[in-house]
Amino acid sequence: MVEWTDFERATIQDIFSKLDYPSVGLNALARCLVVYPWTQRYFAKFGNLYNAAAIMGNPMVAAHGLVVLHGLDKAVKNMDNIKAAYAELSVLHSEKLHVDPDNFRLLADCITIVVAAQMGAAFTPEVQAAFQKFLAVVGAALRKQYH
Repeated sequence: MVEWTDFERATIQDIFSKLDYPSVGLNALARCLVVYPWTQRYFAKFGNLYNAAAIMGNPMVAAHGLVVLHGLDKAVKNMDNIKAAYAELSVLHSEKLHVDPDNFRLLADCITIVVAAQMGAAFTPEVQAAFQKFLAVVGAALRKQYH
């Protein structure tokens, strides 16, 4: 079980209370698909992902980015037991979607970059540490089902 300080809990809740979900979701997932093009294989049904402009303009990328961010809400609400909260998602990603578990880290890095850009100077090293700890715990929960 992960131990959260009061600062970490408050920081995570504050970040998510102020997020522009549609913008952060689109920009984080688009960044992941552009910077790590091999991740596109999981989104074959999304149509045109041939270049950065096509990815940024793709409504399915925007919609799935929003789904990802709202999925993180589940972790925010269940910080004391993220693994249990993500058990079904872990099974889905490992057994049905066959997502390479390293991609969770890549997407987490992209989310961090986009959130940092949105927050600006408020994204201090301490805030970043709390945010990255949170995303690392989420990633570990998603990887739980992998063998």
